[in-house]
Amino acid sequence: MNKHHYKKLDQQVIVITGATSGIGLCTAQKAVAQGAKVVLVARNEDALKRICEELNEQGDHAIYVVADVGVEDDMKRVAKQAVDAFGRFDTWVNNAGVVVYSELEDLPSEDHERIFQTNYWGVVYGSQQAQQHFREHQDGGVIINVASINAQMPVPIIGAYSASKAAVKAYSDVLRMELSHAKAPVAVTVIMPSGIATPISEHARSHTGEEGKVMPPLYDTELVADAILTAAQKKVRDVTIGESGKANVMAWAAFPSAWSKFIGWVLPNAQQTGEKVSDGDNLFSPGEDGDVYLDGKRHGMRHSPYTKARLHPMLTLGLVAAGAAAVTACVVHKRHPQRAKKLWNKHFK
Repeated sequence: MNKHHYKKLDQQVIVITGATSGIGLCTAQKAVAQGAKVVLVARNEDALKRICEELNEQGDHAIYVVADVGVEDDMKRVAKQAVDAFGRFDTWVNNAGVVVYSELEDLPSEDHERIFQTNYWGVVYGSQQAQQHFREHQDGGVIINVASINAQMPVPIIGAYSASKAAVKAYSDVLRMELSHAKAPVAVTVIMPSGIATPISEHARSHTGEEGKVMPPLYDTELVADAILTAAQKKVRDVTIGESGKANVMAWAAFPSAWSKFIGWVLPNAQQTGEKVSDGDNLFSPGEDGDVYLDGKRHGMRHSPYTKARLHPMLTLGLVAAGAAAVTACVVHKRHPQRAKKLWNKHFK
């Protein structure tokens, strides 16, 4: 079987689940802005219609499919409608997710099961449809699964969510191994965001007696969308979005006992607002959709040097080399002015 060939976005058809808010919506908007065709998947038909109309103002870039990612037949229908509309798809983004704020003891079984039905089985069903399609096409394709730093650093109050994201990462890693062994033209990327300024907490159910919130510090949603679209165009095995998340995961791995105690003490309060639980959530039915950001306005840290370095290692290496050369030239200049001039001309002219 031929190796997968990456394509520029303006040559791609991209399927995006959870496309009516947060990361999914932001990814769709940025993909269309760069020339891609998109297939939007979510449960909220009104929001899907509105978003599609906006994306299609400058041409026929988007279609939508009303579907529940936790229903296998729905995912089969998504794949079929994508092919019927565009003849193929090149990248499949499994992004849809739900969260419930609750200690595990207080979490109803039906809520726990629903979290896994969406977060884990939604990834499985989507990945199955994607790999089957890609195996049948010479150019193959890319499966991008959105997990979380909680896949590697589980935390209280969102324990079931953490477990579902750990399952997503393990499934994705094994799927990559199997596809590689089969020499299938399919790439698999895992995206692990830190705290992101999306409306996910506004859509969440809570059994704590308080409204939940995403653990700060928060990063801009666009950082995740940019990482997804980078992985659609070049090889990215996995990437953590945000330095804070990476630092926490490293601390967890290095000092598991101490970090567990610290997290168990700090995190429950850090993920609660102190406000009364609002009515409505999106666990079993669609919530209020259409916003990329929490509270409907852009915020969160807009830059992550670590993430950029992870996504563009050669560029980073080049910058480091240039910086080292500049430092060397400055040091040499003090001792050997003529040699410094030669170094400068060699590296910068």
